[in-house]
Amino acid sequence: MVKYAVIGTSWITQSFIDGAKLTGAMQLAGVCSRDENRGRAFAEKNGAQNVFTSVEALAKSDIEAVYIASPNAFHARQTELMLSSGKHVICEKPVTVTPAELEYLQGVAEKNGLVYVEAIMYMFNPVRDVLRKALPEIGMITSANLDFSQLSSKYPAFRRGELPNIFNPEMATGCLEDLGIYCVYPALDLFGEPAQIKASASFMSSGADGSGGALFKYDGLSVNLTYSKLGQSRSPSQIFGDEGTILIDSVSQLTGIKTVFNDGSEEILCGEVPKAQLMGYEAERFADIIENREKNKDFYALLQKSALATSRAMEEIRTQAGIKFVYKPLTEE
Repeated sequence: MVKYAVIGTSWITQSFIDGAKLTGAMQLAGVCSRDENRGRAFAEKNGAQNVFTSVEALAKSDIEAVYIASPNAFHARQTELMLSSGKHVICEKPVTVTPAELEYLQGVAEKNGLVYVEAIMYMFNPVRDVLRKALPEIGMITSANLDFSQLSSKYPAFRRGELPNIFNPEMATGCLEDLGIYCVYPALDLFGEPAQIKASASFMSSGADGSGGALFKYDGLSVNLTYSKLGQSRSPSQIFGDEGTILIDSVSQLTGIKTVFNDGSEEILCGEVPKAQLMGYEAERFADIIENREKNKDFYALLQKSALATSRAMEEIRTQAGIKFVYKPLTEE
């Protein structure tokens, strides 16, 4: 069993802990929070013995692996510290802000014989294989619409004049980084790297992108990506073939998926799945890669390749859309 610590005490961290408990593959041994009282309360709630008030203290501990769920701007530097201290890392998306940082950190992990992956539900979800196998059944695919638009729970605070991290360019956040990435991953995984990307964004008064879209253009295929933190989607994502259509209620969780064929018949590919179970897939496979590296070498290589391809596509989207952060990449220091 892999003993791990978490950096961060947000709801996403709790979801990962709950998922890891379901699998039994990982044991929470520590919590890292700058606020000692918050960290101690979170640790007691989840049965962790160790509380760290700095990442430096965590790095010096004998804990084997770390789940990083801090703001995006801290991902690369905290990951470098953990990898340099001999700890395996699973880091929340986006795993780094720039592809150059990701390439560098993948090199650090490889040099030290450590596992380093992005915590993205799509790649670890077994329904991914079901979806990929269903594509040929709908015939020739010429277009797809992938959407993740979810009204942010932090938006009311922003409208009151506050500046939540998710809308703060200094934290390297915004709609693309938070939600759009869930559209980029399946687009690249299902259809490959596009010949051309065109993108745009709508900006908030803080400078963060509140919504946006990207068009991935292939030979004979167009994939339209839309994402927003300022409105709630009411329609599924769709993949259109000349023999049927695949509808996806949640492109981030890969739930509520069905194929509707031209004759009106339907095939359910996946229903609803609890969030903890989806996070459990990440935790279980991460632990298995650590303990059985050779058995998982092909999947681990795929994770590395997919993360880098996604990071490069995200950078191109930001460039096209004019998205900028108040952030100095680790590789430029």
